[in-house]
Amino acid sequence: MRHQPRRHDRVRGSAGAFIDGVLSGIARKTGWQLAEQAGLGRPYLMQSLLGRSCWDADALRDLVRDEVIARLGDRSGVLVVDETGFLKKGRHSVGVARQYSGTAGRVENCQVGVFLGYASRLGQALIDRRLYLPEAWASDDARRSRVQIPASVTFATKPQIACALIGAALDAGVPCGWVLADALYGSDSRLRRMLEARRQQYVLAVRSNHHLRFLTEAGLLQTNPAELAELAGVAGLRWTIEECFQRAKEELGLDHCEARSWHGWHRHMTLCMAAAAFLARLAAQLRQGTGSKANERSPVALAA
Repeated sequence: MRHQPRRHDRVRGSAGAFIDGVLSGIARKTGWQLAEQAGLGRPYLMQSLLGRSCWDADALRDLVRDEVIARLGDRSGVLVVDETGFLKKGRHSVGVARQYSGTAGRVENCQVGVFLGYASRLGQALIDRRLYLPEAWASDDARRSRVQIPASVTFATKPQIACALIGAALDAGVPCGWVLADALYGSDSRLRRMLEARRQQYVLAVRSNHHLRFLTEAGLLQTNPAELAELAGVAGLRWTIEECFQRAKEELGLDHCEARSWHGWHRHMTLCMAAAAFLARLAAQLRQGTGSKANERSPVALAA
């Protein structure tokens, strides 16, 4: 028990150095580069942070979500779900397979993560993430063991993952006027039924061959043009999550993950999300005209 505070301080210090590193101007956010940026001679602490250290990435995810909502939360805000790909050369990292990557626009050897973003008039940020695990991985006990996939993790489609992420955000009290997603998710009736059961408004794209009919006691429902204009405006906010992906990859190293394990992937993504939440907070302060504190550094407190 005497060593627990020291271990916690070490993890907190490593997490702070990691976040400061991804916020820095170094081109590659790998273990070696982050260690050098922190003044360390070896990448051990950075690698340990993603692998051997004992800390809960989901607890940090919750803190990131709470920070984002505290700064950006608005009753008219939107939740946006989408996936993004992470190209890989090898086949040993968790979830890697030849699968379609929207990032590349074709089938590639890659990982795919499903993410949930939040956007309001004050800005946008990622608030949740989960790696998509292809069925071949989910059913292979040897591969699962090598990358430490928890026994509780089973195969789930991307829309099923989206349901879980959205449901968790709504259960946590995230203020949300609309839920947005593209046709991959909108064509899944289970997601629509889940949102309707919660009486949650949504604008979900559907495939061109998907037909929806709205009937009332008086006959075919007529659509109000004013409502269509509002829906079109809301649907246009789907771009906010693409902006989150672009910034997180180009500036924060979201796609520079070297960890091969299930926990390592989620830890890397969550630490990058913490850095992105910090930038979103600064941007919100500028929009509100309040500025930021004189010597404010990276959000190390989020990783405590």
